[in-house]
Amino acid sequence: MAQNILVLPGDGIGQEVMTEVRRVVDWFGDNRGLEVNITEDKVGGAAYDAYGAPITDAIMDKAFAADCVLFGAVGGPQYDTLDFSLRPERGLLRLRKDLELFANLRPAICFDALAEASSLKKELVAGLDIMIVRELTGGVYFGEPRGISDLPDGQRRGINTQVYDTEEIRRVARVAFDLAGKRGNRVHSSEKNNVMESGILWKEEVQWVHDNEFPDVQLDHILADNCGMQLVRAPKQFDVIVTDNLFGDMLSDVAAMLTGSLGMLPSASLGARDEATGKSHALYEPVHGSAPDIAGQNKANPLACILSFAMALRYSLDRGGDADLLEAAVDRVLGAGTRTGDIMSEGSTLVSCTGMGDAVLAELNKTISG
Repeated sequence: MAQNILVLPGDGIGQEVMTEVRRVVDWFGDNRGLEVNITEDKVGGAAYDAYGAPITDAIMDKAFAADCVLFGAVGGPQYDTLDFSLRPERGLLRLRKDLELFANLRPAICFDALAEASSLKKELVAGLDIMIVRELTGGVYFGEPRGISDLPDGQRRGINTQVYDTEEIRRVARVAFDLAGKRGNRVHSSEKNNVMESGILWKEEVQWVHDNEFPDVQLDHILADNCGMQLVRAPKQFDVIVTDNLFGDMLSDVAAMLTGSLGMLPSASLGARDEATGKSHALYEPVHGSAPDIAGQNKANPLACILSFAMALRYSLDRGGDADLLEAAVDRVLGAGTRTGDIMSEGSTLVSCTGMGDAVLAELNKTISG
């Protein structure tokens, strides 16, 4: 039975990288028996231009009906003066919130061929494989009260609220422990319990999940600022890192540069599994933004978006073998020295966004011609 995918390319290079993903999806349909029904719509600035809002109720209905959502990127300087509620990023935040995508999985993998592109020494990052699990629907990005108010003395005050409850923490901790059990069996839980009450609660609830449900997984607690420092000092000490929304946003970008480029990092945002159907809402997106400085120039690196589709194959479409096939093809492309500008190095071959898509498809074709 065909599965339903909603494609939301978004803004800037989101359009270009998603075009390459669509070609890869078509390849798996033609050559690996993947049966999907694809619906495409707008989100972010593109949706605002077309519909007057960064996402509409009709698009949300399509997202609820889909087995997964493939998302490109949103944003651009032309939208910076819009009211906060109309900015492109609000479309992504609504998708995460309404679909209850509470667990964001961001792998930071350094392909051997890209170890030289990292800002760190090769020996620190070669073979790196970290999974950051970020809580995605709570914390300071969604807490109330929030806003900007005028004070009687003429000053202004900005307020955001960091808030978590027990189950919000426990459910994302379970995702991290479960993943660690299938990897290196180590979890670092990161917060700021030394200065934040929400950090104290986070530490206590993660410890509870460990003690009562996953006692065989190694658990260490680490302050978020120290975690950032350790990521650039000795990143291979980490296996799975679980953290809140704000710190997860920061730490995953730090981890991104260990791999050489944001253009290489995929992500998956997962909701709770429905006990009756066994399905869960899911959204897959590259970690990079819309990169308006290179948008429309066919320079973008599509690999993060392509690898996000590999995560969709694994976590939503129940096709782990196909995910392995696609990831191996990307690895071979990089091993052959094919590069977009963001990961270019001496002696490599510079290609366009389309050219990188061509290279991935060529490697996939070798798996059926050999």
